[in-house]
Amino acid sequence: MYPRDYLYSREHEWLRIEDDLCVLGITEFAQQELGEVVFVELPEIGQVFDTNDELGTIESVKAVAEVFTPVAGEVVEINDAVVDDPELLNEDPHGDGWLIKIRFSSADDLKSMMKAEEYEEFVQSGEA
Repeated sequence: MYPRDYLYSREHEWLRIEDDLCVLGITEFAQQELGEVVFVELPEIGQVFDTNDELGTIESVKAVAEVFTPVAGEVVEINDAVVDDPELLNEDPHGDGWLIKIRFSSADDLKSMMKAEEYEEFVQSGEA
Protein backbone atom coordinates (compact mmCIF):
# COMPACT_ATOMS: atom_id res chain seq x y z
CA MET A 1 0.00 0.00 0.00
CA TYR A 2 2.87 2.38 0.78
CA PRO A 3 5.43 3.04 -1.98
CA ARG A 4 8.75 1.48 -1.00
CA ASP A 5 10.86 4.36 -2.34
CA TYR A 6 9.14 6.95 -0.12
CA LEU A 7 9.98 7.98 3.44
CA TYR A 8 7.29 8.47 6.11
CA SER A 9 6.81 10.59 9.23
CA ARG A 10 4.99 9.81 12.48
CA GLU A 11 2.60 12.63 11.52
CA HIS A 12 1.59 10.67 8.39
CA GLU A 13 3.38 12.71 5.75
CA TRP A 14 5.43 11.06 3.02
CA LEU A 15 8.48 12.29 1.12
CA ARG A 16 9.79 11.27 -2.27
CA ILE A 17 13.36 12.45 -2.82
CA GLU A 18 14.24 13.95 -6.21
CA ASP A 19 17.85 15.19 -6.06
CA ASP A 20 17.77 18.17 -3.65
CA LEU A 21 13.97 18.33 -3.66
CA CYS A 22 11.40 16.49 -1.59
CA VAL A 23 7.91 15.93 -2.90
CA LEU A 24 5.63 15.91 0.15
CA GLY A 25 2.14 14.52 0.65
CA ILE A 26 -0.06 12.76 3.18
CA THR A 27 -0.31 9.01 3.47
CA GLU A 28 -3.14 6.67 2.57
CA PHE A 29 -3.69 6.17 6.31
CA ALA A 30 -4.03 9.93 6.88
CA GLN A 31 -6.54 10.43 4.09
CA GLN A 32 -8.61 7.46 5.33
CA GLU A 33 -8.67 8.95 8.83
CA LEU A 34 -9.74 12.34 7.47
CA GLY A 35 -12.47 11.04 5.20
CA GLU A 36 -13.79 13.15 2.33
CA VAL A 37 -11.39 16.07 1.84
CA VAL A 38 -13.12 19.35 0.95
CA PHE A 39 -10.40 22.03 1.28
CA VAL A 40 -6.60 22.23 1.10
CA GLU A 41 -4.53 25.25 2.14
CA LEU A 42 -0.87 25.24 1.09
CA PRO A 43 2.01 27.70 1.60
CA GLU A 44 3.28 30.22 -0.92
CA ILE A 45 6.17 29.40 -3.23
CA GLY A 46 9.33 30.83 -1.70
CA GLN A 47 8.26 30.34 1.92
CA VAL A 48 10.96 28.83 4.11
CA PHE A 49 10.18 26.35 6.89
CA ASP A 50 12.08 24.70 9.69
CA THR A 51 11.75 21.00 10.41
CA ASN A 52 8.30 20.11 11.83
CA ASP A 53 6.78 23.51 11.04
CA GLU A 54 3.12 23.59 10.07
CA LEU A 55 2.89 24.37 6.37
CA GLY A 56 -0.79 24.01 5.63
CA THR A 57 -4.14 22.51 6.52
CA ILE A 58 -6.48 19.92 5.12
CA GLU A 59 -10.19 20.08 5.90
CA SER A 60 -12.52 17.15 5.53
CA VAL A 61 -16.20 16.75 6.28
CA LYS A 62 -15.28 15.47 9.75
CA ALA A 63 -11.96 17.10 10.75
CA VAL A 64 -9.28 19.69 10.14
CA ALA A 65 -5.68 18.46 10.09
CA GLU A 66 -2.43 20.37 10.00
CA VAL A 67 0.31 19.35 7.59
CA PHE A 68 3.86 19.51 8.92
CA THR A 69 7.13 19.42 7.04
CA PRO A 70 9.56 16.74 8.19
CA VAL A 71 12.39 18.66 6.50
CA ALA A 72 13.59 22.26 6.63
CA GLY A 73 13.75 24.14 3.36
CA GLU A 74 12.13 26.39 0.78
CA VAL A 75 8.87 25.65 -1.02
CA VAL A 76 9.58 25.63 -4.75
CA GLU A 77 6.27 24.31 -6.08
CA ILE A 78 2.74 23.67 -4.87
CA ASN A 79 0.21 21.30 -6.38
CA ASP A 80 -2.47 23.67 -7.66
CA ALA A 81 -4.50 20.66 -8.87
CA VAL A 82 -5.07 19.46 -5.29
CA VAL A 83 -6.03 22.98 -4.17
CA ASP A 84 -8.57 23.18 -7.02
CA ASP A 85 -9.77 19.58 -6.57
CA PRO A 86 -9.17 18.46 -2.94
CA GLU A 87 -10.69 15.04 -3.68
CA LEU A 88 -7.37 14.16 -5.36
CA LEU A 89 -6.07 13.51 -1.84
CA ASN A 90 -8.68 10.79 -1.38
CA GLU A 91 -8.28 9.37 -4.87
CA ASP A 92 -4.47 9.25 -5.12
CA PRO A 93 -2.66 10.43 -1.96
CA HIS A 94 0.68 8.90 -2.99
CA GLY A 95 0.55 10.16 -6.57
CA ASP A 96 -1.50 13.01 -8.07
CA GLY A 97 -2.47 14.12 -4.55
CA TRP A 98 1.04 15.35 -3.64
CA LEU A 99 1.06 18.72 -1.87
CA ILE A 100 4.35 20.59 -2.27
CA LYS A 101 7.91 20.34 -3.46
CA ILE A 102 10.47 21.66 -1.02
CA ARG A 103 14.22 22.19 -1.54
CA PHE A 104 15.53 20.70 1.67
CA SER A 105 18.37 22.25 3.63
CA SER A 106 19.91 19.19 5.25
CA ALA A 107 19.85 15.48 4.51
CA ASP A 108 20.12 15.01 8.29
CA ASP A 109 16.38 15.75 8.48
CA LEU A 110 15.73 12.50 6.62
CA LYS A 111 17.24 10.42 9.44
CA SER A 112 14.05 10.64 11.49
CA MET A 113 11.89 9.34 8.64
CA MET A 114 10.63 5.75 8.43
CA LYS A 115 10.89 3.36 5.52
CA ALA A 116 7.64 1.89 4.19
CA GLU A 117 7.93 -1.31 6.24
CA GLU A 118 8.56 0.67 9.45
CA TYR A 119 5.63 2.98 8.73
CA GLU A 120 3.29 0.04 8.10
CA GLU A 121 4.33 -1.45 11.46
CA PHE A 122 3.79 1.94 13.11
CA VAL A 123 0.25 2.21 11.69
CA GLN A 124 -0.61 -1.40 12.58
CA SER A 125 0.73 -1.03 16.12
CA GLY A 126 -2.08 1.36 17.00
CA GLU A 127 0.35 4.12 18.00
CA ALA A 128 -0.66 6.15 14.95
